[in-house]
Amino acid sequence: MKIKPNLQFSVLCDDIRREENGKFMLIGLFEAINSKKFPATHPSMFVVNRWCKGEGAFRQKIRVVNSKDNALVFQTDEQAFELVDIDRHHTLVSKFNNLVFPSPGKYWVELLLDGELFLNYPILLKEVIDT
Repeated sequence: MKIKPNLQFSVLCDDIRREENGKFMLIGLFEAINSKKFPATHPSMFVVNRWCKGEGAFRQKIRVVNSKDNALVFQTDEQAFELVDIDRHHTLVSKFNNLVFPSPGKYWVELLLDGELFLNYPILLKEVIDT
C-alpha cells in the first residue's frame, strides 16, 4: 500500500555539509537574491527537501519558474526515493549551478511529487542600485 508522504521541510541555501555523525549543516539560508544587473546569474544554490510519514516509492522534481509568465528557469530530472515504512524519512539535496534570472521579481520554487505540484514558495530577485 502506498501512503503519500509529508514534506518535513524545503530549504534554499548557499551550501550544505554533512557531519561525521550524519547531521546536515545548511549554510546561508535565504529567500531573496540581490543583483546589480539583469539578467542575473546566481552561481549556485541548494534546495534541500526532507520527506517523511509516507510509504512506498516516489519521484520528486524541482522547478524554478518566473511568476510573471511561468517561464521555466531550471528544472531537475526526476529523483526517485523510497520510504520503506511510515517512520522513515528521506532527504534529497539538489544543487543548481549558474541559474540565469532574466529580470527582477518573484520566482517560484516548485516541488513536484509523482508529477503533481506538491508545494511552491517564492524566491525574490531584487535589483540593487549603487548610491
